Amino acid sequence: MKYILVIDDDTYICNLLVEFLERNGYRAEGATTGVSGAKLIEQNDYDVILCDYRLPDSDGHRILELVKSKKPNTSVIIMTAYSDVKTAVKLIKSGAFDYVTKPIQNEEILELIGRASQKKPKKEKEKTFSEGFIQGKSKRIREVMQHVQMVGPTDIAVLIEGETGSGKEYIAKAIHYNSKRKNKPFYAVDCGAIPKELANSELFGHIKGAFTGAINDKKGFFEQAKGGTVFLDEVGNLPHENQVKLLRALQERVISRVGDNKTIRIDVRLITASNEDLLKRVEANEFREDLYHRLNGFKLRIPALRERREDIMEFAEFFIQKANAAFSKKVIKFEETARDLMLRYDWFGNIRELQNVINRAVLLSEGSIIEVSHLPDEIRFQDLKSTGRSMNNLTHHNEIPELKKATLETEKEVITNALVKANFNKSKAAKLLNIDRKTLYNKIKLYDIN
Repeated sequence: MKYILVIDDDTYICNLLVEFLERNGYRAEGATTGVSGAKLIEQNDYDVILCDYRLPDSDGHRILELVKSKKPNTSVIIMTAYSDVKTAVKLIKSGAFDYVTKPIQNEEILELIGRASQKKPKKEKEKTFSEGFIQGKSKRIREVMQHVQMVGPTDIAVLIEGETGSGKEYIAKAIHYNSKRKNKPFYAVDCGAIPKELANSELFGHIKGAFTGAINDKKGFFEQAKGGTVFLDEVGNLPHENQVKLLRALQERVISRVGDNKTIRIDVRLITASNEDLLKRVEANEFREDLYHRLNGFKLRIPALRERREDIMEFAEFFIQKANAAFSKKVIKFEETARDLMLRYDWFGNIRELQNVINRAVLLSEGSIIEVSHLPDEIRFQDLKSTGRSMNNLTHHNEIPELKKATLETEKEVITNALVKANFNKSKAAKLLNIDRKTLYNKIKLYDIN
């Protein structure tokens, strides 16, 4: 008999689900807080955990992290309101089995739990790569994965470079799962999303009263990941002050919480990533050279999707399956012309852009086939670039023209080309176009540039 845990702060819903599951042949019990749910997870081995995303003392992400670190063979299904669907999709990338939106339909929840409870535990040798994703079969990515297998079992610091959306966090997880630390925590931190004034607190923690709003002691990611791995994405965005503290942590293997003079010894492996050449940041005095060499123990470059076109359809089919489950669709393939357009497109947003396109196409599809009309304009009309509106006619020696020199007809292409050249850094793109950031943001919104 499969063992199910339901975590929902709505006592009525929680009890209703438990009773419903028991009537349908499952052994089930409920918890109405994150704390009580966490205790039950520690004490029991569940086949499936059905967890509400919003809890009074926790959330679905924290429960998922606990399950992945303590009971990796247990499947987690997130219950969420319609407004939280984007968050739920992100949780699937982090290892959740699937999600279900409220109000919950009986048939849907039984089907989901049935699939989740039948999922077989991974064999030890299969834990090399993170769950719920594919890697592709191209020569370029196979070389990367060979390096992952070689560097994984070591404690060498790894620097991953690759364009936005190319799968840097996936590679970081693959390294972690292929290491001796695989049963310990993995924390991914987006350095570009942390406010400058909070970066030290987020990474290294703080003590009560260290600053306004510090009402309790807090452990940073380096403490929380004890024995595990910390992945710093877009590490080049760290301000100078944070770079200094990070260098000390790597050199001395100790940290200090903000507001505290006491040192804390740490045992973590550090993996970092950047969507630009970090060495160029060093040469421009925008990143510490000594820290760069500490981070660059072993460098991996992730190929862009346009450099591995033979993998496009494999990813597309995978995302179609995900979208079918999310939107209750039954799409099975592409119309031939649509498939050709997908293969020719340059995918500057890489795997992330591909998934967005597939989600949109599946949602628009009324049958089992994705047609050209279901694809976004930038893919459908990519061939227009060769008709005289090509960017090659606008640029000379790979230079970006000022935006005011472009016609309305070409303005979107000029902006897109500038963003690509600036590696999607909007400040740099605005400088290339000789406009301010606010104008650029307005244009991006106007033309719906993803």
